[in-house]
Amino acid sequence: MFARLKVHGIKTIAGVSQITRTPSQVADDLALGQRHLTKGIGRLTEAIMTKGEGSYVHFHDGRRFLDFTCGIGVTNLGHCHPKVSNAAADQCMNLVHCQCSISFHGPTIRLIEKLLTIMPHQSLDSFYFWNSGSEAVEAAIKMARIFTGRQNIICMQGAYHGRTYGAMAVTKSKTVYSEGFFPLMPGVFSIPYPYWHQLCVPPNTSEAELVRQALYQLDLVLKQQTAPRDTAAIIIEPVLGEGGYVPAPPAFVQGLRDVCDKHGILLIIDEVQSGYGRTGKMFNIEYSGVRPDIMTLAKGLANGFPLSCIVSRKELTDKLKPGSMGGTYAGNAVSCAAAVAVVDALREERVLDNVNARSKELISSLKSLKNGSEVGQHIVDIRGQGLMVAIEFASPLYASQDPAANPHAPKGIASRVAKRCMEKGVLILTTSVYEVIRFIPPLNISQEDLKKGCDVFAEAVREVVREG
Repeated sequence: MFARLKVHGIKTIAGVSQITRTPSQVADDLALGQRHLTKGIGRLTEAIMTKGEGSYVHFHDGRRFLDFTCGIGVTNLGHCHPKVSNAAADQCMNLVHCQCSISFHGPTIRLIEKLLTIMPHQSLDSFYFWNSGSEAVEAAIKMARIFTGRQNIICMQGAYHGRTYGAMAVTKSKTVYSEGFFPLMPGVFSIPYPYWHQLCVPPNTSEAELVRQALYQLDLVLKQQTAPRDTAAIIIEPVLGEGGYVPAPPAFVQGLRDVCDKHGILLIIDEVQSGYGRTGKMFNIEYSGVRPDIMTLAKGLANGFPLSCIVSRKELTDKLKPGSMGGTYAGNAVSCAAAVAVVDALREERVLDNVNARSKELISSLKSLKNGSEVGQHIVDIRGQGLMVAIEFASPLYASQDPAANPHAPKGIASRVAKRCMEKGVLILTTSVYEVIRFIPPLNISQEDLKKGCDVFAEAVREVVREG
């Protein structure tokens, strides 16, 4: 536990001075936030997070939580990683802002040097830095249209690519992201992801059959809805994120690549959540060996500092007119300095080794739960790669034809389990329109902390199932 020194309202934690707030002041702060922060933002808890350290976060009321959310897959190296935070602090004392349309800055050049050495394909040699995943997707769509001279985009059912207008148009995971905002960007068509729910087949359906059906639907879309000559790009998350943490079979991604090559369509790989070591390789696309034409990165790129990246081939990006890309804060110097430190930490601390070791333990723990007689009948699927893992439960509220419909399953089990975990000191999130809980702990989480979180989760599931 950190030593604390309170002097005239100043608290020192690990050498860092922070202003303390009295209980009444905290209550006023909460009331202010609840009254004036836009209602369109949802929250897991009505509390104020005050500190993050490694795999843990602290709240204003003294509670300390094991964080299995990482800010939705952002703080991959844990909260306030010393190497990353020090790099950002040092940069703050030299240059905070250098607008990308004025000049280069050093951290951008250093980051490009680092990225060139880790790209999943040697053809990816052109980089544009922006602030968020949504912006990266917007830029990818703009690039695809310019590069091909075509307009239409094919996306996946269940996909999440962001909340801005172009990104929102290719987002198909939940209606809440676009409800009331129509008309959206035109020229968007969707096909099923090779996920048993979307194809209405049993969870044990073979991967080959899922791929066959999904690629057949792509063929129909290209024949019935958007001709290849009108189609600029296909965009896909190699692991469906907000759609349920579903890894795409390599054969499906390879099938997309073949279709794109045949028709001159670009393949956009959205690695915003699945990239940067999250799934056990630097980029998830490495599992299929497929070459992206455009790849988007964000989230873990700078471990909490706002930064995204659009990667492509110079032969393509040389078609862009200067000024067609840009942004006031694009490629911020402090964020880029942090991102340089992230690459160094991933390598020096052998983080991928830890991801793959902890992944086996996590999946083994969940399978043990599924194989147990007490709750196993309510668990329909365990899936994922690396430390991007999901467990899915049956539901009595699904349509009768849904393979996971079960009139005897507890209602709302995923959200109830997540709430129970929080009561026990673990932050964890649901995802998708299905009863799914996702595990996104820090990539450098210890064996001890992972076991602690898994034990809490198993206990929470058993309690909720007993309650019915």
